[in-house]
Amino acid sequence: MSNDAYATPLSSRYASKEMSQIFSTRNRFSTWRKLWYNLAIAEQSLGLTVISDEAIEQMSKHLIISDEEIEKAKKEEAIVRHDVMAHVHTFGETCPAAAGIIHLGATSCYVTDNADLIFLRDAYDVLIPKLVNVINRLANFALEHKDLPVLGWTHFQPAQLTTVGKRATLWLQELLWDLRNFERARNDIGLRGVKGTTGTQASFLSLFHGNHDKVEELDEKVVKLLGFETVYPCTGQTYSRKIDIDALHPLSSLGATCHKMATDIRLLANLKEVEEPFEKSQIGSSAMAYKRNPMRCERVCSLARHLGSLYQDAFQTSAVQWFERTLDDSAIRRISIPEAFLTADILLSTLLNITSGLVVYPKVIERRIKSELPFMATENIIMAMVEKGGSRQDCHEEIRVLSHQASAVVKQEGGDNDLIERIKKTPYFKPIWNDLDTLLDPSTFIGRAPQQTEKFVKVTVAKALAPHKKLINEEEVKLNV
Repeated sequence: MSNDAYATPLSSRYASKEMSQIFSTRNRFSTWRKLWYNLAIAEQSLGLTVISDEAIEQMSKHLIISDEEIEKAKKEEAIVRHDVMAHVHTFGETCPAAAGIIHLGATSCYVTDNADLIFLRDAYDVLIPKLVNVINRLANFALEHKDLPVLGWTHFQPAQLTTVGKRATLWLQELLWDLRNFERARNDIGLRGVKGTTGTQASFLSLFHGNHDKVEELDEKVVKLLGFETVYPCTGQTYSRKIDIDALHPLSSLGATCHKMATDIRLLANLKEVEEPFEKSQIGSSAMAYKRNPMRCERVCSLARHLGSLYQDAFQTSAVQWFERTLDDSAIRRISIPEAFLTADILLSTLLNITSGLVVYPKVIERRIKSELPFMATENIIMAMVEKGGSRQDCHEEIRVLSHQASAVVKQEGGDNDLIERIKKTPYFKPIWNDLDTLLDPSTFIGRAPQQTEKFVKVTVAKALAPHKKLINEEEVKLNV
């Protein structure tokens, strides 16, 4: 790629080689050749003697298109103004024995649409292992920190305590739903098969002299030769663009999960409680040397917004298709489908890196709990006083006055929360002075968070990951950028 021409950062900067390869020029046109090759095999097996063994043998030796052939096809397309026919001619020149039978009975969508469906399936096969490993790493993190109390937040205001591990289960649960959605989408993908120009299979019926059984068998043979079990029974010239909605919607939903998780980590980084990995030589700011910007999570949020918007391309394209097909779907699909999978790939690769090295700062977490816990403990203190024979109403008034005084110290004077010191100096509360340490133990404020976390990871997560054990890789993930 020339340095004087635009190159999408999705492929040039961020996405993995595996995902970029799926949507590459070579893979696209090589897949077209595989489709023509398998069509010829199926047609010959059903009695079309015009297809020779030599033709099939020549095709089999040139299924991967060369750089020279790509350039030749470009020049041919500039003349004929038709990409598929340019490649039919180019393949025919390479395989002269097959020149007359390549694309026999087919329409352009036989190669373009079936290839796209293959790419959708293969792209999910790249994404699913990465998602599995993100889930596995985050599950280990949740278990490790299941007992560590941390201040909970609602409305980003201090709320009841939870644990670091329990908070991670909120992210995990959404990722499990994404895995479910990915598997459904991947397994639902079929092929368009051999359907002809308007989906009626008229050309193939003519090839087989009106034999409907052979036409149906041809459809089934081609699909199985290409490694699929499902063929869409009814199509127009194209497969229904609703399939693209079904394929891209789970990616858009993943974007929401990633954005929420990365935003939480960004906020926690500001609180200095949890941080994403920070490399030894990494620079946080060109001006402020002390900074540790959450750049990976910021990247996740940025790209997640883009991913969420691409689903609308599939929705709008499907909605405005006319009858058996229109061509206003072509250009936008060349952009939105690869971009959706490349973006999802980048998000998961980045999350793999983040979840492989999340840093927790227990002392900061403990300090913040201590600053807020006295207010949260007031109900426990009231109940303890009642057990010692005090009046709930009298105790409530006493602690209300002290709480307001402590709050003024924090908000107006910038001091520490001194409610407990005030309670220790107030004779009314003398019956529970010796119980205050127990009443203020953070572990008594986290409810069933540790038990919920452990059960969720060991039962729910384990069940979801069980079919994917061979995909789990415990090695640390490094990012190139």
